[in-house]
Amino acid sequence: MNGNTDNHLPADNDAPDESAGGTQRMSKTQILTLMSTASVNFSSMICYSILGPFFPNEAVKKGASDTTVGLIFGCYAFFNLLGSLILGKYIVQIGTKFMLIAGLFVSAWCTIIFGLLDRLPDGTVFIVMCFITRSIDAIGFAGAMTSSFATIAKVFPNNIATVFGCLEIFTGLGFVLGPPIGGFLYQSYGYEIPFISLGCVLLLMVPFNMCVLPSYDATPSKDSFWRLFTLPKIVLICFVIFAMSSSLSFLDPTMSLFIKEKFNMPSHYVGLIFISLALSYSLSSPLLGVVSDKMPTLRKWLMVIGGMLSAVGFYLLGPVPIFNIKSQLWLFVLMLVLIGFSLGMTGIPTFPEILTCVIENGFEEGLSTLGLVSGMFNAVWSCGMFLGPTLGGFLVEKINFEWSSAIQGSIVLIASSLLGIYFIIEGRWKKRSPPTSTTGSDEETSPLLPNGIEPNYKLS
Repeated sequence: MNGNTDNHLPADNDAPDESAGGTQRMSKTQILTLMSTASVNFSSMICYSILGPFFPNEAVKKGASDTTVGLIFGCYAFFNLLGSLILGKYIVQIGTKFMLIAGLFVSAWCTIIFGLLDRLPDGTVFIVMCFITRSIDAIGFAGAMTSSFATIAKVFPNNIATVFGCLEIFTGLGFVLGPPIGGFLYQSYGYEIPFISLGCVLLLMVPFNMCVLPSYDATPSKDSFWRLFTLPKIVLICFVIFAMSSSLSFLDPTMSLFIKEKFNMPSHYVGLIFISLALSYSLSSPLLGVVSDKMPTLRKWLMVIGGMLSAVGFYLLGPVPIFNIKSQLWLFVLMLVLIGFSLGMTGIPTFPEILTCVIENGFEEGLSTLGLVSGMFNAVWSCGMFLGPTLGGFLVEKINFEWSSAIQGSIVLIASSLLGIYFIIEGRWKKRSPPTSTTGSDEETSPLLPNGIEPNYKLS
């Protein structure tokens, strides 16, 4: 390291060089890490989002019901959950670089294989193979994303929200490009080409990351996931993450069918509708990340207010029949923009807030703890990604899209309200409790690093 070894939560052998004004430019390791994780975010989201515009209809043609389509989307999240928990626990033993590269390799081949499933017989065979392929794919990306989160948190310990916000541009870009590219390729060349093309793109990411991604060694921690869930604040934040991801994934199997039925739009135009949500999320995320890092006292209220705004968006997406508002395309797109922005407002502060909480509660500082937090974050997110399409497909089949969307909005509203109540009670308790030291213990104002040094990394 260059100088202070205690300036980083995890030990980093490539600290940034200091410039005259106290500002620190990114080191070579940090630049390469950003390139690597950006490629993972982009490739993972484009492969996930490509299914939205056309796969539900294609699966129905092959004999799957709406509920089964939801389960096919949901199984990805379920196995991503399991993979995140297991791989997050053993990230030190496996190695961050190997886990990321192996995950990309597995997912690339699963994506290609998924594109060949239309050649299978209709009915049970097709459905079973969809479940198997998506499940293996999910485990692969669980490894890639868990490793990616842990690496970013290690390399940028004091600017986590800013860096995550900037990386969400690539997540949003993948989410933006996936539906229109998928819809166009499907409309022009059929079912196979979208998956085979993107699978090959993923394969190209493997040698790229082998060259640029740094390797890290660390000592395994004695802490466990169960200890994380003994902290009430983390439990409530996880509930918000769960509600957020379930609401977002609810749209995957249901939105395209609703748009086609309500507004009579073809597949490639449906893909364009998806863009409004993704653009709103990705363009607002960097700014929200900077705000979260520069004004950490606002993190908790960003999560609460963002959740409430998201609930409003889902209530008006249909809209819910009790409002007596006619469903119109412009209103639908506007609510998607609101949902994208509010999800960014809620989601960006969650990871640094959890990290701050665990360090203040005595967790060991290092890559092992980062792996636990990353695994837990991805597992909770995946749990929501499982419930969203599964419950969404079932509810839309039994009732309709309008009421199903309102139910999803209610989940987010309950989660954000509970978190807000906790923050109010916590604030009052801290006012009544006398400070134990001059540095205080206010977790909203305490930096992630022990000595409070917060270098300002230039991301350009």
